[in-house]
Amino acid sequence: MGNIVAIVGRPNVGKSTFFNRLIQRREAIVDAVSGVTRDRHYGKSDWNGREFSVIDTGGYVLGSDDIFEAEIDKQVELAIDEADAIVFMVDVETGVTGMDEDVAKLLRKVKKPVFLVVNKVDNAKRAQDAVEFYSLGLGDYFTIASINGSGTGDLLDALVEALPDASEFEDSELPRFAVVGRPNAGKSSFINALIGEERYIVTDIAGTTRDAIDTKYNRFGFEFNLVDTAGIRRKSKVKEDLEFYSVMRSVRAIENADVCMLVVDAQRGFDGQVQNIFWLAQRNHKGIVILVNKWDLVEKETKTTKDFETYIKKHIEPFTDVPIVFISALTKQRIFKAIETAVGVYKNRSKRIKTSQLNEDLLPIIQNTPPPALKGKYVKIKYIMQLPTPQPQFAFFCNLPQYVKEPYKRFLENKLRSMYDFCGVPVTLFMRKK
Repeated sequence: MGNIVAIVGRPNVGKSTFFNRLIQRREAIVDAVSGVTRDRHYGKSDWNGREFSVIDTGGYVLGSDDIFEAEIDKQVELAIDEADAIVFMVDVETGVTGMDEDVAKLLRKVKKPVFLVVNKVDNAKRAQDAVEFYSLGLGDYFTIASINGSGTGDLLDALVEALPDASEFEDSELPRFAVVGRPNAGKSSFINALIGEERYIVTDIAGTTRDAIDTKYNRFGFEFNLVDTAGIRRKSKVKEDLEFYSVMRSVRAIENADVCMLVVDAQRGFDGQVQNIFWLAQRNHKGIVILVNKWDLVEKETKTTKDFETYIKKHIEPFTDVPIVFISALTKQRIFKAIETAVGVYKNRSKRIKTSQLNEDLLPIIQNTPPPALKGKYVKIKYIMQLPTPQPQFAFFCNLPQYVKEPYKRFLENKLRSMYDFCGVPVTLFMRKK
């Protein structure tokens, strides 16, 4: 289970530099997906073996300071709601500003760990100047210089120490399905249609955050936990008007789920924000089912569903092996099919293939169509195994792993998919030296 750390503060205090420093080592690994639009606000980091997600709440508000005044409250609210720990960054060069005081006032009420971080402290004089930040009433502070990283080690030690133990959900053997999507796509009505007025609910478990409620669901012979992020508790203060917010709202739900059911409004289509949520689930190696909702309101031609499927698949290339179900939460059309499909994807995600079978099935194919030779060197793949991870990852052992390029990896991935059915599940291939 992932922990989430949010970075807040006014503009130009160095949040993005710090954010980039945290995720840089990882970004190359996590994001080795071609064609993924990099989301500059969200990344993964680890320190001393603890992995956590980082959200940079700032850095995207354009316009004057007074627009920002209103924005910063929203960002801090979001951080307070969504994160397990908050890094509040200030700048020693400008000292304490009115805006810093506003943020501090919001953060003083918070029960979560808050780290006051004074940035741009790169000499003894500045270290002395930092003392004035005690006036914010947030207790001790850390001094860092995020440009060269000095001081960040101590901060991160304290940070991972303060993160809640991530194992609180490990005991639940049930699959966890999260319903995600942009606001007003019909997530709540889908969940209500599922649970029904009759409430086939065994127990209510308090979710990780106050607002992701887990419902233990038992119906149609399936048992699973439903992670509902839809509209349980929406502060009127945080208007869902910025793309960024609804994507951030989905982060925790996605990270804590096995399968994400992405609800798309048929009338709005598969727009940028929906795509962001899709790629977020894909990058976290989650199973995905796309539910096209409000299908009852769409004018049908003879092959509308086919056209709509093609249109979605064009937007999610190269990962097109994803089930698409057309539903109507209102008329309960194909609700059961949606759940059945999600259960199927969950099974695909936890599939284990014997090493002997993998080698028997794939090596002949590889021998017939080996990777193209590069600079006169021939790649020989000798052995394949599935790695013991929660999602399908395969290691291909060969003499020259660096020469195996993306297109050939895709060829192998497609072969794995067609042989063993990994529909709805991201599959990762690693080329390793024997």
